[in-house]
Amino acid sequence: MKNYGKALLALGVLVLAACQSSGKTETAAAGADAENDICGASQYQSYVGKPLSAVSSLRFDTPVRAIPWNSAVTMDFNLRRINFLADKSDTISKVYCG
Repeated sequence: MKNYGKALLALGVLVLAACQSSGKTETAAAGADAENDICGASQYQSYVGKPLSAVSSLRFDTPVRAIPWNSAVTMDFNLRRINFLADKSDTISKVYCG
């Protein structure tokens, strides 16, 4: 019976910890997104779902990287660079800074 009590106590602590709120509001999250959008990737979200070749016709003031599916890229992190990530069908699946 002693082990069951300890197990129930541990379970109760875990349940209470899972109910804890993060304290982050939606406006704070939106502000963090604006800070992370230094390169201006939010302006190009409309290209998600288009072919990766659509990027070649655009002109940019910042560095740009078009990343085909399953290709090797450098791991350097540049917040001013716009990345266009493509999936298996060569369709842009994500546009982000980095």
